[in-house]
Amino acid sequence: MALIELDLAAPPDPRLDSRPPVRHYRFAGLILAAVLLVTLGGAAPGPHTLWRYLGAVPPPVGAETQSQLAGDRVYTVASAGGVRIATAWQAESPPRKLWTVRLAARVAGPDTVGYGGVEARPAGDVVLLSDGPQTTVVDARTGAVRWTSPVGVTPLGSGRIGLVQNQAFRPGTAYDQDSGAPGMLYFSSTGEPHTEPPIRTEIDGVDLYTGRTVWTASVPGAINVFTTRGDPPAVLLLASDRLERLNGETGVVEHSRPLPKIGADRPAGGRLTDGLLVVRYGDYAVDGPAAGYAADSLDLRWQRRVAAVLLDPPNCGDLLCAGPRSALDVLDPATGRAAWRASENVDLGEQSGYVLERDAGTGAPLRLADRATGATRADLTGWAAALPTGGDGQPLVLRRGLAAGKSEFGVLLAGPPDRVRRLGVSAGPVSDCTADQRYVVCRGNDGLEIWAYSS
Repeated sequence: MALIELDLAAPPDPRLDSRPPVRHYRFAGLILAAVLLVTLGGAAPGPHTLWRYLGAVPPPVGAETQSQLAGDRVYTVASAGGVRIATAWQAESPPRKLWTVRLAARVAGPDTVGYGGVEARPAGDVVLLSDGPQTTVVDARTGAVRWTSPVGVTPLGSGRIGLVQNQAFRPGTAYDQDSGAPGMLYFSSTGEPHTEPPIRTEIDGVDLYTGRTVWTASVPGAINVFTTRGDPPAVLLLASDRLERLNGETGVVEHSRPLPKIGADRPAGGRLTDGLLVVRYGDYAVDGPAAGYAADSLDLRWQRRVAAVLLDPPNCGDLLCAGPRSALDVLDPATGRAAWRASENVDLGEQSGYVLERDAGTGAPLRLADRATGATRADLTGWAAALPTGGDGQPLVLRRGLAAGKSEFGVLLAGPPDRVRRLGVSAGPVSDCTADQRYVVCRGNDGLEIWAYSS
């Protein structure tokens, strides 16, 4: 369907000396309105919605391993022999290449266990290019290399500070992989396995633009490290006997509390979810206690016993849940008690204050539910996928297949759920799609295809 832009600035037609009464136009106007409704009703993508194809980012030389949509940019990382090739593209029509940087691929030692992938992560004025734990930090505007780190760098939400961890192990505890000896293993930040936990863990807060160390903290033994949003962001340190909250910009300890045993169990690990640090005590392989601590004050909110789910545990993302997929409860963060039971055989995720239920087998979105009650707020039946987005508050972008390999896209806007608004259709087959509040990016025949939308 062709769209005609009306010249709203054109001068009006000359006024007639004698204009017929309005009733003379009424019948013809009704006919015209009916024709327009029939002609445009099935094709219009929805009120105030725009879907525009910007173009395709050509496939980089070598095997592309990762692409990242961030704001109005698309980052790609490719591998060619012993070189990583990272490129930044501006999302405009057509997409414009901003810079390309080539880096030597990481060389892992014979005793190093590989973990972490090849990816690009924008953070403030820089982009972190990761190759396993090895990180190269480049200028977001030019691609110039700013500094490098042999271990992973975790950017805080402010985009100014990053976290670097290093462990100190007792000499002689490196694990001999050729021996195949059983037992617990503890890994360093670069991937080397050890048979004993570290003597201490050191955390550095570094300036993301320069790599300069801004603050340092040292904690005995092995710890879990979590970061919170906000300005300034915070860093939570979970040790076997203590929980601490640090100011992410300065490293100053804001709150600290001891974590005594619950019965015979000590803290074994935790996760940050729903504004709580949920600490699991004892052995994860058996039923055991868990406690929820407020992420801001570290106050104890609740304590409950949780069941171990060893086979095919559900994926709840950042949502607080408990139980197997056959009896999966969404928990109330304030009390730790079950608020409502999800549908059977689903995975869950948080979506702009609501709960997204997805089919556990296919990943297809099923419905959007009220966070407190589980009541259905939007039926998503018929859509094949909910596209990954870049963060909180993003609209829910959906995709489903059409004839000839094409895909149709729709959006459920942030805020009170209403209905899925149709965005548009791809010209050919696409896969591996991601989205944010302005763009949709998919892998297509010509490379990474980019659409802009607004609503």
